[in-house]
Amino acid sequence: MRRALDEAWVWDAVTNGPITVIAAGKAAEGMVQGLLAVPGVRIARGVAVGPGASAAVPLPLEWHAAGHPLPDRVSVEAGRAALRCAGETGPSERLVVLLSGGASALLAAPAAGVTLTEKVAATQLLLASGVPIHELNCVRKHLSDVKGGRLAVAAGVATLTLAISDVVSPVEDDPTVIGSGPTVPDRTTYAEALAIATRPALRGRMPAAVLEVLERGCAGLVAETLKPGDTRVGAAEYRVIGNRRQAMEGALTAARELGYAVASIDAPVTGEAVVTGPGHVERLLGLCHDLRHERGGAACVVSSGETTVTVIGDGQGGRNQEMALAAACRLRDYGAGAVFASVGTDGVDGPTDAAGAFVDTTTVDRAGVAGLAAPSRYLANNDSYRFFDPLGDLIKTGPTGTNVGDLQIMLTDGVGGLAS
Repeated sequence: MRRALDEAWVWDAVTNGPITVIAAGKAAEGMVQGLLAVPGVRIARGVAVGPGASAAVPLPLEWHAAGHPLPDRVSVEAGRAALRCAGETGPSERLVVLLSGGASALLAAPAAGVTLTEKVAATQLLLASGVPIHELNCVRKHLSDVKGGRLAVAAGVATLTLAISDVVSPVEDDPTVIGSGPTVPDRTTYAEALAIATRPALRGRMPAAVLEVLERGCAGLVAETLKPGDTRVGAAEYRVIGNRRQAMEGALTAARELGYAVASIDAPVTGEAVVTGPGHVERLLGLCHDLRHERGGAACVVSSGETTVTVIGDGQGGRNQEMALAAACRLRDYGAGAVFASVGTDGVDGPTDAAGAFVDTTTVDRAGVAGLAAPSRYLANNDSYRFFDPLGDLIKTGPTGTNVGDLQIMLTDGVGGLAS
């Protein structure tokens, strides 16, 4: 945050007169504190929303502890408060918006004709069907009074948005997807949102009110999201100040300091976790082998991204745990010592208290000794948490207060023993 504010134009934007602040996401509290640490910042009014209580956000900002990954009543209160707050921004003032992962759920304002319950039901259906985040946000933007640039419309003044990105595809760090783009023009349409909501896998299950709003939008009876050139908004600046690449660099720096030869994969890791896991681990092992051949000693390869899970069972787990479990059998056959970990940078993997899990060359055998069924049984029920928990192989960091996607790390030793 401070590195971004050190740039002259950003510094001027937040210190040249009073500002209105809207902060939303898992990093909302930390971002607000970073802004308040800048000499000369004068906050006239503000709303901040995060996933838990906060004792560190002072007046005049009002804090809302809202729901995630699904919006709740407080999310709606925060969304309406943010719209009111933005609308109170004076013509000579600037709206500063601080966005981070989770903002789409934490800041909610259902469109007229849709209740919170109906919007939550639609979100749950989309999440369970495994739609990628950009498609989920397309629908959410067209069921919202705050997303898709509508927060900027409410303000009608110059805006500065500082964002921490958890968006990896189809356009990395896409401002229209981060927090569902409350301050930027939106490329998607009601027609696209309706097409997503009426796919065969969802047919007959989507709330009727949701489909009615989307159909009314397609017919031109409801205003579209903000589009380029709209004269209702002022000048806009947007800066991504944190993303998955910074997380990878941090991991690589730590590995170097521990004596590992290091490499990274630039392309984001995406796709169905259970399908992606084995092939991705195979690639990581190959890169580790190359490092050991070229430089000798232990090797570390880092990647990042965000996979998805299509829920078909009633088990407990998350995409990082599922990806790790899917890779367990491949590691069992690896000749040297190796450890693979997949972890959510927000410290929360699915509806569990774990950030992710690790597997090594002994995982499958240790599970057998512990009386656990084969990994495939747990994967079939989306029950990876209950596989890893008795083995002590869950990674539990607690919520980190930020989110830049998921991080995968492969370690291999140089002599055949288990990497440490």
